Amino acid sequence: MTLAAPANIDTLWYTRCSVPTPFGLAAQFAWFEQEFAPDGIIVKALRESADPDEQASHFTHSLHHSFRQGGSVPPIWARGKGGRTKVIGITWTDEYQAIIALPQSGIRSVRDLRGRRVGIPHHGSLVDHNRISALRAFTVALETEGLGLGDVELKDLADEAVPLANDPRAPDATVTFAGRRRRHSYTNEVYALVRGEVDAVYVKDVRGAEVTQLLGAGIIFDLGFHPDPYIRVSNCTPRPLTVNEDTIENHPEIVTRFLRNVVKAGEWAALHPDDATALVARETGWSERWLRRAYGEQLHRSLSVELSDDSIKGLGVFKDYIASIGALDQDFDINDWIDPRPLAEVQARIRTAA
Repeated sequence: MTLAAPANIDTLWYTRCSVPTPFGLAAQFAWFEQEFAPDGIIVKALRESADPDEQASHFTHSLHHSFRQGGSVPPIWARGKGGRTKVIGITWTDEYQAIIALPQSGIRSVRDLRGRRVGIPHHGSLVDHNRISALRAFTVALETEGLGLGDVELKDLADEAVPLANDPRAPDATVTFAGRRRRHSYTNEVYALVRGEVDAVYVKDVRGAEVTQLLGAGIIFDLGFHPDPYIRVSNCTPRPLTVNEDTIENHPEIVTRFLRNVVKAGEWAALHPDDATALVARETGWSERWLRRAYGEQLHRSLSVELSDDSIKGLGVFKDYIASIGALDQDFDINDWIDPRPLAEVQARIRTAA
């Protein structure tokens, strides 16, 4: 049973993924806190919480009066479980996405994947967005050659508790990002490739670009910058901005003000390319050089908030795929999930102020 939201707002929550978003820029500027301080409303970042139940809201969207922007799998999954949320904005930021294989595999094209072993992440997490993204990537790639997942051998890549020591074929399981050491997202894929356990894997963003170069791997299929935008659709393309439905219905002005700061951050980024890239680097822990390689030189122009028909369709395409593989408890109409009113109000105020 879903608890009713409090009548009055004394706290707003927000959460975002460590990826390029205008939401992340606004958070770094502390604009949310500045916006609502005069109202006596406390604004809290979910990543600062030590409460596991609160942290779970990044995936379940269970906290009252909470905003989220990041990968689309968790909010779609939460909506399918009955979560009362609305999409109030979308950011479409294309990024490096590729199916890669080692040169010695003999795989040079998607056609060569027939009968070969394909590595699919299996993290066993609450919402395994990496697994869904990889399945989707191989599905659309194979379809371009009239093939399907039945034409390849899917091999689950479960998390390894401890990397194998003294293995000359595999790189260190941790890599350095801007002075911080953390486990690499594609460690399992790297080990599986270099050990010869699989023939091809899917990788994305800066981490995927780094892995491709590190291994000297070949790009078998480029999804991230494919001319068909709906082939590019994945967990992080497009990225929805969601909020609790109760917050919109009972406190529309709060939602409009919060969203205005995200929109403003995207506008600022478009006018400040170098500074925007530097802030995204700080947000993600990736170097500016690698950001430009993985996202292109126009990253600063791809952080706008919109609700275009193409972006809504892209989100719907991905939602339909998640439903088709049985990863959604209940299907829903993507258009019913969109609430254009807050963004329309923000845009009207911008025009009035111009």
